[in-house]
Order: sequence, then C-alpha cells, then structure tokens
Amino acid sequence: MSAVKKTLSRMTALQKRIAADVDGRGSELWALARRIHAHPEMGFREMKAAAWLTEFLERQGFRVERGICDTPTAFKATYGRGQPVIGILAEYDALPKLGHACGHNIIATAAVGAGVAARHAVDAAGGTVVVFGTPAEEGGGGKIVMAERGAFRDIDAAMMVHPATEDRAGVLTLACVTLEVEFFGKAAHAAAHPHLGVNALDALVLAWNSLNALRQHLREGSRVHGIITDGGEASNIIPAHAAASLMVRARDDSQLDDLLPKVLACFEGAARATGARLQHRWGSKRFAAMRGNQALADIYVRNMALLGRSVLPQSPDYPFSTDMGNVSVLVPSIHPLLSIAPRGMSLHAPEFSRAAVSPAARTGMLDGAKALAVTAADLLTQPDALRRVREEFLASE
Repeated sequence: MSAVKKTLSRMTALQKRIAADVDGRGSELWALARRIHAHPEMGFREMKAAAWLTEFLERQGFRVERGICDTPTAFKATYGRGQPVIGILAEYDALPKLGHACGHNIIATAAVGAGVAARHAVDAAGGTVVVFGTPAEEGGGGKIVMAERGAFRDIDAAMMVHPATEDRAGVLTLACVTLEVEFFGKAAHAAAHPHLGVNALDALVLAWNSLNALRQHLREGSRVHGIITDGGEASNIIPAHAAASLMVRARDDSQLDDLLPKVLACFEGAARATGARLQHRWGSKRFAAMRGNQALADIYVRNMALLGRSVLPQSPDYPFSTDMGNVSVLVPSIHPLLSIAPRGMSLHAPEFSRAAVSPAARTGMLDGAKALAVTAADLLTQPDALRRVREEFLASE
C-alpha cells in the first residue's frame, strides 16, 4: 500500500474531505504563494497581498471585513456563525531587501487554504472559522495592535504555521521591546579644535562597550542587539549626533522588566562620561513571550502524523520573538514550525527566501493547510478536545 493510501486509510471521512479540498486547490494556492513572494511588501504596506488573499477568501464564500482595527492591510474573513470560533492567522509582510526570507508567503497561503478547507467541519457541526490577516509581524507588531483593539476577543483558539528547517509542535518565544537612542553633542573641527567639541559617537561607542560587558551577566535566553543608524557626517567633524536602534529580549515579561533598566544604564552612564545629551524611546509595542498550549499542540501533532510528517516536541524556548505571543496570552494558541528547508539554513537570509518558493515549500504549504484545517475541525466537532485546550489555558494564567 502506498504512503498516500496508508495516510488516507487512517483518516475519517471528514478529514479526507478536508485533505481533498486542500489538494484540489493546490495549484491555485501555490500560484498565490509565488505571487506574494514575487511582490514583497513591508509591514503595514501589504496592499497587494491583502487584496489577493481577501479576494480568494471572498470567492469561497467568506464574509470579508477589510481594514479592521483601523489598520488598512488587516482583515477578518468569516465562515459560519456561533460558537466555537476558531481563528487561523495569516502573515504576509516581507523583510527589507530580503523579501520573503521568513516564508510569510507560505504562512499566508497555508492559512487561507486551511480556512477554506475547514468549511467542511463548519457545515457538518456548526461553529465558525475566521481567517485573520495580520500585517507587519516583522517588527511592526500588527497582532499587538489588533489584540489591543479587540480583534481576538471572541476567539476560542488561534493557530498558524511558520516555515522553518524542522517540523516542531510549537515554540516558546522571547518577550521583546525595541529601544531607540540618540546622543547629542557639539560639532567642532576634529583636527584644529577637538577640545571645543562633544563627541556624540564616542558616547554611543562607550555605551555599546558597556552593553558588551553587560552580556556576561545576562540571564539565559536574554538578548540585546542592534545597529548604529547615525555615526556622524564626516571624519573631520566631531560628531554632534549619533543614534542607534536596538532590540531587548528575555524569556518572559518579568525578566524583561528586570533587564530594561540595566540596558538603559549603559547609555545613561556614557552620557555622563562624555557630556553628550541622551534621548531614548522605548517601543510602544511590546512583544509578549509565546504561551504554549500542549493540548492544542498535541492535536496538531496527531494530524501532521496523518500526513506522514513526524513532528518534534514543542521547544522550551526559541531565540526569536513574534507578535503571536500577544495573541497566545489572550486565547489558547499554537505557533508550530513547518519544515521547508534543510536544517542549518538560517531564516532572514537570501537562501531562505529562495527556499520559500521551492518544491519543499509547496509541499509544506499544503501539509500545513491540511493540518491546521483538520485541527480546526477537531475543535469544532469534538467538545471534549476544546474543553481540554481551554482548561490548560485557564490553568496557565
């Protein structure tokens, strides 16, 4: 018996209909994934991707609300009515200069494919499936904005898949906030009158060295990293202005709260040492650490096994941050990883952008869509499964 036939033999009639639905739309979904990949758009400017995705969902009978939460490229597409309500989240923003080197074209099309296929469960058992279009995951925090404005208030569970180099049930990501700093000094001729100047770049370099010293004392999982965005105008002028953009991460909100004043002290000390004036601004959007839900992850893993994919356990931590964490503190959520590239390949690199339109990405997109759709179907048709998911979430608050 072939692997495909063995897989089908283990599926229920509803699961077979869902899988067949995804496969039947495979060419259309892949064309959409490639189209989004070929037209990368930065966060909150994903006008083309949002339009293509909502048009696809509208053609399949979803009620589409565009520009929700006062965010032009966010959307909500609904099929069915009543409880339970299962949310499937799409991301579709790209990275500067790297395009879809995080595979958001696959996230988006797996999500809409899953949403459409999950209609079979809604038709059979009632309830609602909602596909959310969530812009600007790459630093912009679109889900944070949507969460603050009530987008996920009535959702019973939320899920998405993220392309990676392994199949994993989920990840517990880091809490994160951005920091913008500026030093203001005084310009002077660097050779003739350096004593009349105040070197803003020296202040920034001194602060950078202080950060390097602080790293020895960081807790496991904490990260501080950034770039210098302004270091002066010319080598023969004492820099009157210097600036940097940083990200500060930790395992949870408590550890992040403990770390932030230590990071700021590095810059304050440099200001006092050099005489430069410091201005700083913490980011208004704070990325929460991902709260896992093992009961929901277990359902997803079983459904991936039906597709012949062996999924690694949920990772206790993962060194990145995502605004899906802000959803996970509101409703039971999963953020599993989906293998589309060889292990050892880095995300946010040109190689991964190429991987996001590879044959493995097409297979991953279809398997991800099927697993999400069948997982949504389990929650819609099996009250005990949803009850276990809810109980775990409430116990973790």
